[in-house]
Parts: sequence; structure tokens; C-alpha cells
Amino acid sequence: MKEIQQNLNGAGLRIGIVQSRFNETVCEGLREACRTQLVQSGVAENDITLATVPGALEIPLVLQVMAQSRKFDALIALGAVIRGDTYHFEVVSNESARCVGEVQLHSGVPIANAILTTDTDEQAEVRMSVKGKEAALVAIEMVHLLKAIA
Repeated sequence: MKEIQQNLNGAGLRIGIVQSRFNETVCEGLREACRTQLVQSGVAENDITLATVPGALEIPLVLQVMAQSRKFDALIALGAVIRGDTYHFEVVSNESARCVGEVQLHSGVPIANAILTTDTDEQAEVRMSVKGKEAALVAIEMVHLLKAIA
């Protein structure tokens, strides 16, 4: 059996990040953890492009435009949807995740989805560093995996 090995070397990769500005503290924490991990994994600072949007529902459209540009090897979605007292939480959580997935499938560009969906601010703050780092590693790994199987 041929097994494709995990490759987390980001050297030479071009990564696009789309970050929500809503729930700013958490989103900035996600971004910094993600950026730090990308650089530690070999992605050059000049090969990382950041676009910010108002909220999680705006992320998929910008991801789509970035994917269509063919300027990026992988994309990363960063945001935080924190439960409130209304049904809006479910709408934003479900639709942002569905649309990010659709962009990935339609474009063929891997997208690491780190749009947190939590019940409280505290849960989001605990997860932001780990999920930001994980998103960076997922993006790098998926680029190499897709190249290996293509």
C-alpha cells in the first residue's frame, strides 16, 4: 500500500487569510497564532496576504474571489461566532461553514476553516491560539496532499 506522508513544510507556499473583524479580540488572537505558525512552518511573510471583512458571513465571498484569482495555494478563514440570545447564532454559524465548504469544493483550493462557534467569549478565547495554529498547519498539509494525489 502506498501511503502519502504528511508534509508541513510551508516554504514557497502562498497563503491567503480572510479574517472577520467581529469579535475583534478573538479574531486578532486567531490571526496572530495562525501567522506565527505559518512563518514557523516556512511560509515567507511576503507570501501571506490578509483581507479583513465585517463578519463571518462575508468571509466566503472574499475566499471565493481569492480562490478564483489563482494567486494562492491555500486559504484560511478566521472568525468567531459567539452564541447570543437569538437564532442569529445558528444562521451565521451554519451558513458561514456551508459557504466556506462550497468555495473549497467548487474552486479546488484548500481552505482551513477556523471560524470558531462557541457558547461564550471565554470558550473562544481559550480556543483561539490552538485553532489559529491548527488552521495554518491544515492549510499547508492540504496543499501538499492535493499535489501528491493529483
